[in-house]
Amino acid sequence: MQSTFVVISSAGPNRDKSSNTRGQPLWNEHAAFIDQLVAEGFILMGGPLVDEGGAMLIVNADDENEVREKLREDPWYTHGILKLESVKRWQVFIDAQK
Repeated sequence: MQSTFVVISSAGPNRDKSSNTRGQPLWNEHAAFIDQLVAEGFILMGGPLVDEGGAMLIVNADDENEVREKLREDPWYTHGILKLESVKRWQVFIDAQK
């Protein structure tokens, strides 16, 4: 049975701090990768942590290993634009969208 996870990333060593999210190196490749994970139903929500240069994702997966395995191929992780900080299982109690 799948669980919901919160994924927190920080700015990696190769993030261009003078540029916004869409201005980062490999933006198109990263966006295509993320779009595919959304289409697969893996990513539910996500976006940048504006003041930090990192990001947060809400995902569905069987376990933490699946989360790390899927995200491992993201061009932003492999090229140091983002750094994966934590993957936490999350039990949703409140969901105003439903």
